[in-house]
Amino acid sequence: MSPGAGRALGPLLLLLVLLQCAARRRVVKRSVPDVCATCHVHATCHQIEGKSVCICNYGFVGNGRTHCQDKDECQIGANKICGNHTLCHNTHGSFYCVCLDGFRASNNNKTFIPNDGTNCTDIDECEESGLCGHNAKCVNTEGSYKCYCNDGYKLENGERSFHPDGNTVSCRGVDCGVPPSVLNAHPASVSGTTYGSEVTYNCVHGYFMASGTQTAVCNAEGQWDGTDLVCKEIDCGKPLLIPRTEMTWDNSTTLRSRVYYQCKEGYYFNGGKNFSECTIDQSWENITFVCKGEELFSNLSIFNETCVKWERKTGRLGVQKTYTFHILGQRWDEKTFSEDVIFNITTNEDNPKVCLDLDSGSNYVVNITTISSANIPVSVAVAIQTKVKEPFNNVLIFNDTCLKWKRNVRGTDVGDRYSFHVQGQRWYQKEFFHEMIFDITTHKQAPEVCFDLQPGTNYSVNISMAALNFSLLVSMTTQITDPPFPDVEFVAVTGSAPLLRLRKAEDQNGPISFYQVIVLPLDLQSTFICDSFAAATFFSNATDVKGYVAAEFQAKDVADNMPISLGDRHYYGKFYNAPLKLGEEYCVFLRVISEWNKVRTQSCAIWAQIKNLAPTPQYMSAVGLGSVAAVCLILFLTFSAARSYLHNTVSSPPAALACEAVYLSATMDTAQLGITSSFLETENVSLL
Repeated sequence: MSPGAGRALGPLLLLLVLLQCAARRRVVKRSVPDVCATCHVHATCHQIEGKSVCICNYGFVGNGRTHCQDKDECQIGANKICGNHTLCHNTHGSFYCVCLDGFRASNNNKTFIPNDGTNCTDIDECEESGLCGHNAKCVNTEGSYKCYCNDGYKLENGERSFHPDGNTVSCRGVDCGVPPSVLNAHPASVSGTTYGSEVTYNCVHGYFMASGTQTAVCNAEGQWDGTDLVCKEIDCGKPLLIPRTEMTWDNSTTLRSRVYYQCKEGYYFNGGKNFSECTIDQSWENITFVCKGEELFSNLSIFNETCVKWERKTGRLGVQKTYTFHILGQRWDEKTFSEDVIFNITTNEDNPKVCLDLDSGSNYVVNITTISSANIPVSVAVAIQTKVKEPFNNVLIFNDTCLKWKRNVRGTDVGDRYSFHVQGQRWYQKEFFHEMIFDITTHKQAPEVCFDLQPGTNYSVNISMAALNFSLLVSMTTQITDPPFPDVEFVAVTGSAPLLRLRKAEDQNGPISFYQVIVLPLDLQSTFICDSFAAATFFSNATDVKGYVAAEFQAKDVADNMPISLGDRHYYGKFYNAPLKLGEEYCVFLRVISEWNKVRTQSCAIWAQIKNLAPTPQYMSAVGLGSVAAVCLILFLTFSAARSYLHNTVSSPPAALACEAVYLSATMDTAQLGITSSFLETENVSLL
């Protein structure tokens, strides 16, 4: 192209470039969108770091431009966004809360949102009067309420609690019905049969109130309470004895029964009522019936408790006269006479004295009769009451749980009743208490009784005779027996230090004193005897000792399920828990020992079997180190001999330096040998 042509094209090219740039500028300007104009209808445009961004409004989720959908706030936190006792309701773009039935919002509005501090509080429905109806009371509950019939009222179905639920419910008063009958009693007054009503009972004629209460009350459950009255028939027992009389009586002893008296032959009636009647206070009424006759006795008196004396009033002095004694005796605890004795004595004394063989603790009527000069029997009666003397003694304990004693009161024809109250306690078991109460009646002169007592217990035995108001306390101590077998879980283990667990035994048969762990070679298991095994230690001087006590624990130091590691080289009590030998098999026993009141008992159980113990890596290392130590010792002795020889024969400085080097080497080997030997010695001791 020519220069001229090039100059002509230059402006044209420049024009084309300018037009192209202008066109490009217009294209770029048209391609920039308006972001805020593209926001979703439920979104808002925000300026963040100089840029326009569309963000969904509160209550919506999405990208802010193409979609913003409703967010269900009620699904947040398992419907707990509104709080307790509420229901959540979702709306388009929002939500609201309402309280459950039985609760009200603290802002007193029907709806609320949780971020304004509103919560739902319980409504006390019982503030509304008459909610439960008549004869019932309202009890508020959380979110609701419940009705309860008042005391003495029930629903038709028998229940007392209910919720009306809009229905009419009524509580009706309970009715206990006709008062129950009481044996030998009748209702004296009845105030009604509804709640709180009372009925009063009286014993029928001829009966008295022995126990219980007279009044029964209708309770809230519709039942009569307090119908425990016991009426017993009145019984006055044997009637009174009156001197010089005979009784006419039908043997009846109940209320209003009568006994009639008449004078014996030779005596005459001297005024007073001649009958006695059984009264309501269970006793015969006193009477003043008197029979008189020829007076042959004067100054009749009692001395030394069981002796009587008198003066002869008429007749020639010094002439023998016969007296008949009729003795009727009655025990305090019996209504019938227990003794009826008749005997004669003949004496010429003017002041006769007679001592009678009377039992203690009894009432006697002694009737003394003699014949007057007119050949008429003349009698005089005297009442004697003997004091209670020791009814039995010489109480002995035999066979640990038995007692025997000697009776002092009566012969074998009459039995005595003894009451026993046995109480047992243990100082080592505070919660233990054993009690027995029973009675026996025996005719034997040397009675015996054996008790079913627990071992290892201190007992107090109270023996009493209520009839004689006499009691005696005896202390008894039972010996301990073998403790219960140890509660062990048998295990078969391997290893040089097996771990066992010790369980405590109960102090059932005596106080547990010690626990012993006994180790035997397995082949001696069948020869083991629990109560004769010598408590040998591991370091016993006896060469034939094959087993030993590895540990002993005092019972107070034992905790339940306590771990014990065999072979830990510790002392437990005075016994050494020695390590187990390699290559051996063992049987482990647990022995429980009780010691009390100079008696020792024990029980044993097989605890564990320890199988063959193979050499451990530590043991093999120890053996190897021992071998190295032996070689070093030999080298040291060789070097020492060589050094001594060179010192005596050659004195050159290089040789001396060489010997010193050998000596230093030997010294270091010796130090190492000492460490190795010490370690080996320790292991050897542990393998005994």
